Amino acid sequence: MNAVRVKILRENALLPTYGSEQAAGADLYACLESTVVIHPGETAFIPTGISLEVPVGCAGLIYARSGLACKRGLAPANKVGVVDSDYRGEIMVALFNHGEAAQTVVHGDRIAQMVITPVLTPAYCWAEDLEDTARGAGGFGATGAIRYTKPGSVPTPRFALRGCSHILPAKRKKQPSAQRGGLF
Repeated sequence: MNAVRVKILRENALLPTYGSEQAAGADLYACLESTVVIHPGETAFIPTGISLEVPVGCAGLIYARSGLACKRGLAPANKVGVVDSDYRGEIMVALFNHGEAAQTVVHGDRIAQMVITPVLTPAYCWAEDLEDTARGAGGFGATGAIRYTKPGSVPTPRFALRGCSHILPAKRKKQPSAQRGGLF
C-alpha cells in the first residue's frame, strides 16, 4: 500500500506513528493549545490537527488505545470512529471519560489509534424474504449459548465447529481451589 497523504491543519500537529514495526494501528496525537479536562461521564472533542487521504476502497477506523482506556478510562465515545475515503476534514477524536476521576489531555498525548482497512460497499435492495439460517432471528447473545446437560458436566457449544463434530471435549479432573490459583 502506498503512503497515506497527511495535511497539517494546525501548528504543532504530529504525524500518526506506529508503536512497533508490526503494529496494526497508528497512534493519533492530541493537537492542543491548552490542557483539556474531561470529567467523569463527559465527552470532549480532541483535535489532531491533521486531515488525511484514506485510499479509495478503504476506511480509517479509529479505536481506543488500550493503555489509555484501561488505565485512565478514556476511550472514543462512539467506540469506533470511521473516516471515509472521501472525507477531508480534520480528524477529531471524541474522548469519553468512563472513570470516576477527571482526566487531563495535553498536547502530544496519544489519544487513539487508526487502522486503515479495506471495505466492501455492496448495493442494498428490498427483498420479500431472506434465506433461512440455523441462527434465524436470534440476536443479542443468541450465538453465545452453552448447554449444560447436568451439574458438573463438561459444557458443549450450541453449534459444533464445522468439520470438528468428531472432536469431543476431554473430561478434566476437578482440582482443589488452591491448585487452581483462585481463577475458577
